[in-house]
Amino acid sequence: MSRRRVLASSAIFHGLNDGATVAVPMIFPVLLSQQYVLKNYSQVGIMSHLGLLLTFIFQIIIVQTAHRVRYQHFLLASFLGITGTLFLFSQARTFLFFLLVYLIFRLFDSFYHTLGLAWVSRAHEQGGIDLAMGIQGGSGNFGVFLAFLTAGSMAQQFSWQVPLYFWSGLCFLAGVVSYLLVRPLSMPSETTQAPSFLSWKRTASVVLPYLPGFIFGGGGWGIVVYYAPSLFHHRFGAPMGQTGIILAAWIGLGTLVTYFFGKLCLIFGRARLAKISLFGSCLSLFIIGLAPKVIFAQLGVYLFGLFLFLIFPALQASIGSLVPPENQSQAFSLASNLQILSGAVFSLLSGYLSDIFSIQAPFIMMAVVALIAFSLHQCFLRSRQR
Repeated sequence: MSRRRVLASSAIFHGLNDGATVAVPMIFPVLLSQQYVLKNYSQVGIMSHLGLLLTFIFQIIIVQTAHRVRYQHFLLASFLGITGTLFLFSQARTFLFFLLVYLIFRLFDSFYHTLGLAWVSRAHEQGGIDLAMGIQGGSGNFGVFLAFLTAGSMAQQFSWQVPLYFWSGLCFLAGVVSYLLVRPLSMPSETTQAPSFLSWKRTASVVLPYLPGFIFGGGGWGIVVYYAPSLFHHRFGAPMGQTGIILAAWIGLGTLVTYFFGKLCLIFGRARLAKISLFGSCLSLFIIGLAPKVIFAQLGVYLFGLFLFLIFPALQASIGSLVPPENQSQAFSLASNLQILSGAVFSLLSGYLSDIFSIQAPFIMMAVVALIAFSLHQCFLRSRQR
């Protein structure tokens, strides 16, 4: 197996995968403003909740069937499905049709964070895992950066369908490149049979101490992706083009710090870096939630970008270094599913909180969750030192 080809393919696919998942929510504020397809924040919460729950279920199915299907075939099906459903979004005329397409979209989006991450980890098990996790994580963030930068401005300048056409074509081209990089590689399955219940249980015991961080990470990501566009557009009156630039800067800062993750680990250590990031996330979310003016909300979002995106590679690298190669698809599936479940729950709650109180309420809620995660992480570190 070529380590460079696997990492390059994963980086490209992670970028298109995460970029596509953000390009779709970026059109939500426009649809809400026009009262077309989407009528209120609760519908956004319901849609994101069901989509994330479906992703959770499908990721388990993927791991259970991974021993029967080549990695390359999963990759091919995934990028073709993402490409097709992005185009179908543009044909929506009702909420039910939009919801159905979104659920299918989330099915095809369920591949990377289980098998893709596991292949990167396994390809670098002899060394360099921190650097590899930082690179693939940064590439995913770069895809999100492009989505924020392009989707909002295109929706404002042309129509809400145009960013969907653009991202459908971009995902197809990037997907072809990602697939061709690994197509000739011999990539044997990590196991010849479906994982047993006992295997899942043993793997879960390794992931469990990192649960608070994954819960917060999934919720924090979801709040920004699904509700920050409306926060700036509806609460502070920022045009969609400016909103996209603000959120592109958020993910840009996140991308920058992940590329330095390996060096930061050498200075602070993974555990201390995760602790700093959780506390910093808590403070920045309070700034966003209590901001009286757009400039303070921007400051909070930028700080959140610096802290949130150090949490993910810190936890992923910790798991990759502790779990044996034959169980890594399970480990990353569990980690991803924890993030997805928390994102589903907090996204649903945020929709109702936004309708009842204000669009800033979800950010205050996540600040409290970050504080709890920080406290639990401290307890974990102390118990491990005894």
